[in-house]
Amino acid sequence: MGSSVSVRSGYHHGDLRNALSRAAADLAREGGPGAVTVRAAARAVGVTPTAAYRHFAGHEELLDAAKEQAMARMAAVMDAELARSPDQGDPVRRGLRHLAAVGLGYLNFAVAEPGLFRTCFVGGMPAGSTVHPVWTSEPFVRAIAVLDELAEAGYLPAERRPMAELAIWSSVHGLAMLLNEGPMRHAGPEIQRQAIERTFEVIAVGLGGSPLTGELRADLLEMIRRSGLSAPDPGPSAG
Repeated sequence: MGSSVSVRSGYHHGDLRNALSRAAADLAREGGPGAVTVRAAARAVGVTPTAAYRHFAGHEELLDAAKEQAMARMAAVMDAELARSPDQGDPVRRGLRHLAAVGLGYLNFAVAEPGLFRTCFVGGMPAGSTVHPVWTSEPFVRAIAVLDELAEAGYLPAERRPMAELAIWSSVHGLAMLLNEGPMRHAGPEIQRQAIERTFEVIAVGLGGSPLTGELRADLLEMIRRSGLSAPDPGPSAG
């Protein structure tokens, strides 16, 4: 299947790697991560595959470059939402506005750019790396900063701060998937709006509300542990 990505001629000499990275991101934008190939990116830039292979050893390296571009574009959408967020008010109100802005930027990007959104989460650990790229990605860093802001403002208790970013990420990402590829995609705009509002309200209350104690917490932990739910063994790294 041919790509509709336009040929990029006249890139600066010595900047072919960046030109190929941008072309890979454009391919992902239109067709998702499966559309990213060295040959297609070379064709879009207007060079031979041989020239492209001088900068990217293969498909996986080029896909990683596309993923970096996608993450940067998601962060830019988050930043745009943050810039629109009123900065006046007490620290808690500002922090909750920033939390909503970061989450809305994530959702907006997922709905507007489904191909790039899928590309953000492909691939595993790069060879020689000890930290998955998502943990240091710009969108994740923004989520951490907002939670630190709420903790500093006294809204998020210190004992509830650890792993809070994973809890809000799971909620917003799950909603993004429902809106993007799940049954919420076909819901009317009013139902979608209500779902977004309720999700963000539950997140905000969950962050600042009273923690579970006593039998309530014990019951919850016992059920989780009894379920045996755990991540599957990924097996040997594919490299």
